[in-house]
Amino acid sequence: MTASTTDKFVFVDDYLPALLAQASLIISTEFHQVVLKKGLSITEWRVLSTLSGAGVVSVGHLARIATSKQPTVTRVVDKMVGAGYICRVPHSGDRRVTLVEITEEGQVLISGLIQEAKHHESEVIRRLQPLDIDMLKDTLRSLIAETRSDD
Repeated sequence: MTASTTDKFVFVDDYLPALLAQASLIISTEFHQVVLKKGLSITEWRVLSTLSGAGVVSVGHLARIATSKQPTVTRVVDKMVGAGYICRVPHSGDRRVTLVEITEEGQVLISGLIQEAKHHESEVIRRLQPLDIDMLKDTLRSLIAETRSDD
């Protein structure tokens, strides 16, 4: 780095949304290589991991958690229903809402990847020490909850 470079103020180097996005991309990309090697797309991984242990979930909720557009998640859900990894559940009050849950076959498929994801997370946490990870997670969950509408 030259003297002129170090003296320059680069906005994105101190802009929290840019820093969070860059860090997320780095950390996610590391694990996405594992997911792709297992034969799943990133959206399939996000859908199955969200459904694991969650019970019945709306496709709209899945789209928010999977950080994908709802039509994309709907196509992935259709594919995974066809493969037997997810099943549709009728909504008792609103037929326009699509509800899904993971099947036993889907749970078997995703359980090994969840273990690998937990291992990856522990490696990331190790690199972030001495940061208070619980406080960071609580802060991020609070920020997300402030903007999320009820499902």
